[in-house]
Amino acid sequence: MSFLEDLQKKILIGDGAMGTMLYSHGVDRCFEELNLSKPEDVLRVHQAYIQAGANVIQTNTYGANDIKLSRYGLEDDIRQINKQAVEIAKRAASPSTYVFGTIGGVRTFKKSAHTLEEIKRNFREQLFILLNEDVDGILLETYYDLEEMKIVLQIAKKETTKPIIANVSLHEAGVLQDGTTVTKAFSLLEELGANVIGLNCHLGPYHMIQSLEEVPLLKHAYLSVFPNSSLPALNEGRLVYESDEGYFRESAQKFREQGVRLIGGCCGTTPKHIQAMAEAVSHLAPVTEKKVRTPKQQQETIVTKNTEALPPLEDIVMEKRSVIVELDPPKKLGMNVFLDGAQALHEAGIDALTLADNSLASPRISNLAAGILAKEKTGGRMLIHITCRDRNLIGLQSHLMGLHSLGLTDVLAITGDPSKIGDFPGATSVYDLSSFDLISLIKQFNEGVSYSGKPLGAKTNFSVAAAFNPNVRHLDKAVVRLEKKIAHGADYFISQPLYSNQQIIDVYEATRGLKAPIYIGIMPLTSSRNAEFIHNEIPGIKLSDSIREKMAAAGSDKEKARQEGIAIAKDLIDTAFDLFNGIYLITPFLQYDITVELTNYIHEKEKQLAERKITHV
Repeated sequence: MSFLEDLQKKILIGDGAMGTMLYSHGVDRCFEELNLSKPEDVLRVHQAYIQAGANVIQTNTYGANDIKLSRYGLEDDIRQINKQAVEIAKRAASPSTYVFGTIGGVRTFKKSAHTLEEIKRNFREQLFILLNEDVDGILLETYYDLEEMKIVLQIAKKETTKPIIANVSLHEAGVLQDGTTVTKAFSLLEELGANVIGLNCHLGPYHMIQSLEEVPLLKHAYLSVFPNSSLPALNEGRLVYESDEGYFRESAQKFREQGVRLIGGCCGTTPKHIQAMAEAVSHLAPVTEKKVRTPKQQQETIVTKNTEALPPLEDIVMEKRSVIVELDPPKKLGMNVFLDGAQALHEAGIDALTLADNSLASPRISNLAAGILAKEKTGGRMLIHITCRDRNLIGLQSHLMGLHSLGLTDVLAITGDPSKIGDFPGATSVYDLSSFDLISLIKQFNEGVSYSGKPLGAKTNFSVAAAFNPNVRHLDKAVVRLEKKIAHGADYFISQPLYSNQQIIDVYEATRGLKAPIYIGIMPLTSSRNAEFIHNEIPGIKLSDSIREKMAAAGSDKEKARQEGIAIAKDLIDTAFDLFNGIYLITPFLQYDITVELTNYIHEKEKQLAERKITHV
């Protein structure tokens, strides 16, 4: 009898976690490599699950692909690791045991980390090895990204007629991380030809039962479920899962009531969990009818909350000359100078005050707090920088929700300077997301959907700026990066400072075809020492010999150096003024009188231009 014929008549039991069992015995490295170095340990885990009642076991190949094995320097051992895994599983299997070749998902939220072509190539290599070893079927598990699951499922269906199990993973009950409901995802996977469709990993039985209550029985596929044992706890540096086997016995019966025909376990589950579930349903026939609960998210209304009356900066800069100014929050306590500067710049007529997020990885007063205080004092627009360096996914989502709630809807999404260059080189740089991912996440918020796919209860209305570094050897490659950021949702760009008129012209020529506007960065120099630091120690920025000579000629005369720096900045503004509508002034060392003067200079040029146009008319 075949696997699918068996499922048509009864409920089958899958195995539990392989990694958890190996981890509990002190193994804390690449579990797939153990197929080569400790095959007997892997064999004993398989045997324990079969003895507990598992009809279906998975090969120890979840991460046995090029992308994941290369992290351990094992990419050259892919074929042998996968072949040995199948051999071990078949040694353990009884005549009534089905051996499925397991292939795990690669993407989480970081879609930009691996291209679709990389994923296809990565998947095909492992798939062909497992099929050549004549497994009874293919199990696709822990796929958070529905797009990745669709792609690999389509490849698998073209390459084999063997049964395919497609298990997706949820961050929250009922929806995938892109907002697709479980019901819609299962329907799509059924259309693509998956024979068994279900859920695995991240969530325990409670939330998986809750999710399956929204899913009707499938017409051409069966349902499966492989829950985690519980949420993990950290005990003396090790992850520990705690769950009563009796709870899994009760859960297995509830899974059966939801129409599930293949029940196994994921992280934290052991042979005891599998035995409890096998005993609970071994005498029960599969259900053929069920009552489906209406998904909660379909009952929720997403309301758009317009918290910003002003048009977004990307619209303003397309219509007229626009000036934004960066004023960094102080490094020490005390906000008087900062707030005075914010007021002076607002009165000078800037379109937004931008606030860096601990620039150069050095701690400053929170730009969120500084932004609120400046907004209260001036009534002006605040543009808040958000780095990927300092917050994990939890912190980023919380931060974005807070910004929206406070009406701060203009943001700049950036990677952030690595912590090793700042005041605390031993601090951890998080980088859960890249700047591309962060832009995508913010745009997902604008659709009213959280990172986990759950409705936020309201649509945000963030306007998203992205960083542009033109100080590179190959400007064309930098432009390709801008196009990629636009594809992820960037509305406009803010450039790093430029110190060459020709460079400004080159940037204009290279970017004139972009669909998103650019604010050209100009940062006044304050001294020869400042100029030499920027030239020699800031990556990618080089000053011309003439600029360095002019600043050096000012010597130790601070006022002379200040005036020379302003003159250089005005010369750069003259070039940028004719080519770009957006100018981004960066205030040096809280010396806001300099950027006030430059703002006035830009407005005076604009006034003179308007007068000349009137005269010509």
